[in-house]
Amino acid sequence: MRKYKENGQLEAVCCNMCGKKMVVKDGILREGTARFDYVWDYFSEKDGEVHHFDLCEECYDRMTAEFCIPVDIEEQVELL
Repeated sequence: MRKYKENGQLEAVCCNMCGKKMVVKDGILREGTARFDYVWDYFSEKDGEVHHFDLCEECYDRMTAEFCIPVDIEEQVELL
């Protein structure tokens, strides 16, 4: 869950699963967080809905550890 100031600057980020408050300094998120923005479309019960949520790294690891097909991980060679 993200909160923004009136000027659009990021103010706070909390993990939607455990509620952990992430470190945000000067409008910049300073911790590893997985951001999900998913637009549901045809053939779903949520057609027309957009879901937004954040997971801290620990909750992301816990959730993906339960997948029967592992996450496809690709090494990024150039970091910006």
